[in-house]
Amino acid sequence: MYLRKYFLFITLSLSIYSSYSQNIKTDYKLQQQLATLLDGFHGVAGVYVRNLKTNKIAAVNADTIFPTASIVKVPILIGIFDKINNGELQYHQPLLYRDSLKKSGSGLMQYFKDSTSTSLNVLAALMMSYSDNTTSLWCQSLAGGGAAINSILGQFGLKNTRVNSLTKGREENRKQYGWGQTTPREMAELLAMIRTGKVVSQQASEEMYRLMTHTFYGQYSVSQVPPYIQTASKQGMVNDSRSELLLVNAPHGDYVFYIATKNIKDTSWDDTTNDAWVLQRKVSAMLWNYFEPKDGWQAKNITK
Repeated sequence: MYLRKYFLFITLSLSIYSSYSQNIKTDYKLQQQLATLLDGFHGVAGVYVRNLKTNKIAAVNADTIFPTASIVKVPILIGIFDKINNGELQYHQPLLYRDSLKKSGSGLMQYFKDSTSTSLNVLAALMMSYSDNTTSLWCQSLAGGGAAINSILGQFGLKNTRVNSLTKGREENRKQYGWGQTTPREMAELLAMIRTGKVVSQQASEEMYRLMTHTFYGQYSVSQVPPYIQTASKQGMVNDSRSELLLVNAPHGDYVFYIATKNIKDTSWDDTTNDAWVLQRKVSAMLWNYFEPKDGWQAKNITK
């Protein structure tokens, strides 16, 4: 019975994805504005936007493959909730942190003492809010590994969004793109599917979306949306690639976008002046003012 329900859910999700792709319209005015904004960027940049109410899109290099960096944690989160939905994991399942799990970089769990008691919901929260590398790799393992997660992504019709690290057969992809890879169109549409309850289950989608509304990294695209507006987001950053995924619950209709960069010349880590982060903020500000022109709110201290 469960398998029948599962495959029915996948079939419905795929049909909805196909239906969306057949009914989209291009907002050429917005697309031209975005193309102008991206022109001259010192590196490769791509953006994809869809207004979920009007189903209009704007796309620039939207089908180019980019590194995900930490945005791969969205597919990992889906893998975790798929296991929960299957009864193989429990959301509040007790776990024991060991020093052997420690991974440097972003996050807090690397500072936990050995043998600290924790739970799966804590791992998921730290992964999405603080982009915790230790909990993310732990979650990737608990989700069955990259191959299992990639299988789920394939079922949703995503051809280029994949986990590469620690995934057999994807060693060359990892060398080129790092931990994960995606296109602006695919990752934005994946978040839109979560928002509309079409990933794993309605209940799972709602909890995943809730987790994505609590980012610690609010100084990038999120900073260009009024603080009284809910956003769901994930950021990814390595030296030569900075990208961001954002869905805005705007008063006149939700919109989702993905701004991706790679091969960037400015590899500095100054939040206020790095070219890629400045571009992210400019794109986000443009979209907010485009979709909500009468709101009147303006972000402060947009640099460069």
